[in-house]
Amino acid sequence: MIPSNSEQHPPRIRDLVWYYLRLGTIGFGGPVALCAQMEKELVEDRQWLSKEEMRDGIAVCQSLPGPLAIQVGIFISYLRGGFWGAWAGGWAFILPNFIIVSALGALYVHFSGLPILTAIFYGVSPAVIALILHSCYRLAKLGMDDWLQWLIAAICFAITVAVKAEVAALFVGSGIIGIVYYGSMFRRRSPSPTVAAAVSAGAGISKIAGFPILGKLLVFFLKAGSLTFGSGLVIVPFLEKGLVQNTGWINEREFLVAVAIGMISPGPVVITATFVGYLVAGFWGAAISTIGIFLPSFLFVLIVAPILIRHRTQPDVQGFVKGAYAAAIGTILGAAVLLGKIAIGDWLTALIAATSLIVLFRWKVSNPMLVAATAIVGIIAFPILRPAWVFVK
Repeated sequence: MIPSNSEQHPPRIRDLVWYYLRLGTIGFGGPVALCAQMEKELVEDRQWLSKEEMRDGIAVCQSLPGPLAIQVGIFISYLRGGFWGAWAGGWAFILPNFIIVSALGALYVHFSGLPILTAIFYGVSPAVIALILHSCYRLAKLGMDDWLQWLIAAICFAITVAVKAEVAALFVGSGIIGIVYYGSMFRRRSPSPTVAAAVSAGAGISKIAGFPILGKLLVFFLKAGSLTFGSGLVIVPFLEKGLVQNTGWINEREFLVAVAIGMISPGPVVITATFVGYLVAGFWGAAISTIGIFLPSFLFVLIVAPILIRHRTQPDVQGFVKGAYAAAIGTILGAAVLLGKIAIGDWLTALIAATSLIVLFRWKVSNPMLVAATAIVGIIAFPILRPAWVFVK
């Protein structure tokens, strides 16, 4: 660890809690924007840590599965508040988003019979497809470097669309391919303990039959939180496979609503889990799902991050991350195609999706603004067109 030169401004645990409660309430803009905001406020303004510590934390957390901004917050809280500071600061970061999304889930469940909600999501659903595609493009620019990654992405895309395979297997398999190609397996060195831990963490959480619904939610989201390499959007195909196809706990339209909520609320996209949990099992379902999706991030930062600081330049670690990252791109695109068949069913929804995509590439429009605009379009157009193919359970 790079030594700190900011000890003259040490925060207390309660200072960390108040800061992350505030950031979790107003933190729009995605992981890159949130990390930039933390760097400005904590390095330049408050001088709680050095620029080197901040950059080191971002680099380490980018190598771990899970939502980047949350993990950087846990990492910083650990540096300045120790073990308990990490837990306090991390959950403070998550709490405002949990409250907001749980409240939205309660409103959605209570008013789901209102025609206006059908109209809103008639307009919003195709915009969500555009948001997923645009985010996937930005992720590809950041982390896709060579032909093998593109080949892995293409194979994962095809499998996701054609046979809807278990996403976890695709990630683990792609990570192993990355170790073989990019790593040191052919130089008589075994895979690093960090990579082995990452593989076993994801693969070792198996399906448990006969578990009560809250237990099933916990196991499912623990698995999801252990395998969200590359971006929180990786949870989209994983949830679509597990909750729509396998269990039928929610339908396709509700799933698109959950993704929209995750993308327009403050904090990481994986907060979608909270909304899904509320639809499946009410408040306690939301709470259990939130714990499940974020708990791996705490464990990775507190247990794996210290190892990664020493070994993140090791070829096997980098190889696993590169392979899993490519799988993320392919599965996200595959999920966008599958969801597009549900969200786009006539000329207007096709126009909304295309226009949203153009707007996102041409101008810097925030997710909440785009969703609000398309919701208005839906409210106006739905009573006029009365599309028979649209329904909300």
